[in-house]
Amino acid sequence: MITDTDLKHLGRCVELAAQAVDAGDEPFGSVLVADDGSVLAEDRNRIHSTGDGTRHPEFTLARWSAENMTPADRAKATVYTSGEHCPMCAAAHGWVGLGRIVYASSSDQLGDWLQEMGIDVSPVRRIAIEEVIRDAKVDGPVPDLAEKVRELHRRRHGANS
Repeated sequence: MITDTDLKHLGRCVELAAQAVDAGDEPFGSVLVADDGSVLAEDRNRIHSTGDGTRHPEFTLARWSAENMTPADRAKATVYTSGEHCPMCAAAHGWVGLGRIVYASSSDQLGDWLQEMGIDVSPVRRIAIEEVIRDAKVDGPVPDLAEKVRELHRRRHGANS
């Protein structure tokens, strides 16, 4: 179930995704929130600006959590993200033991949008988070925010349709 608090953090993820587009990157943004509601870290996609295809914000937050949080605190934290984790990010999330994941748009939605725009598909298969992480707690997509993410992808790829 998506709460008002979830919507607030997902809104920030969409803002970060827009910043990524402004910087020439793909529109992805993520926020790591502690059990007490405090924002611990946030990031945006940086793959084009760095040339490193692993610079996804979800992966960065997983790494940050491993370096800065106890296992118990990681398990109670929530990762909010503009787009559902790819398999790499889902695996990182699972390996460090982060808790709930809430996303604005799904990988299937992204695949459909990119196909509509004639954009080459990712070299990595779309796999649902729940298929990567055992007992994952996942909520999403959120239709209104997913449409905003879609518009960011259209802006990034110069699509008019």
